[in-house]
Amino acid sequence: MAHIGKRLKTSYEGVDREKFYGLAEAVKVIKAGAKAKFDETVEIALNLGVDPRHADQMVRGVIELPHGTGKTVRVAVFAKADKAEEARKAGADIVGAEDLAEQIQGGMMDFDRCIATPDMMGVVGRLGKILGPRNLMPNPKLGTVTPNVTEAVRAAKAGQVQFRVEKAGIIHAGIGKASFDEDKLVANIKAFVDAINKAKPSGAKGTYLKKVSLSSTMGPGVKLDIATIGG
Repeated sequence: MAHIGKRLKTSYEGVDREKFYGLAEAVKVIKAGAKAKFDETVEIALNLGVDPRHADQMVRGVIELPHGTGKTVRVAVFAKADKAEEARKAGADIVGAEDLAEQIQGGMMDFDRCIATPDMMGVVGRLGKILGPRNLMPNPKLGTVTPNVTEAVRAAKAGQVQFRVEKAGIIHAGIGKASFDEDKLVANIKAFVDAINKAKPSGAKGTYLKKVSLSSTMGPGVKLDIATIGG
């Protein structure tokens, strides 16, 4: 464990935990602090002034980041016949119908995004207890229940990010890799925060965007000056 502590110590040097950093400076600090042997994910956390237990304060949606996430996304598609073939041509990793449902019930979870054609929702609906808690349940509002499987697969592979507020009013998401150029990370962060602002629910009262912080997988977290994110 000592080497982990030492690495963290060097990552935290030069980071003021109480300071609110401008967006460009925060990205520089996060990139400098990402010292792991792998390409760390840059993560954003937003504290929102909402209580998601109320339906009119739920914040969820999907955004295609301008520069993707840098992550390889494995896509499973529930489809039959021509639509199944279409999904395979679009680059889906796993395609099936009742057979795929049986595999998932048997514990196969080798995918990051699940898409279904509308006619397959009778089959997919039975997997709610497995897919729901993992945020993998296909949903028309998120574009993952659709007859247009080509577009859905392409969007998932291109770095589309789904977001959903958690119980404490927090949204977490990976918005790129530490190896990304600073300007690409800045553009992704601005696009993500913009999407959260546009998804502001009707029931939100008072300050909506309360706190935003950035971190990398193994590095320190920094607080963002929200005023520098807009535009």
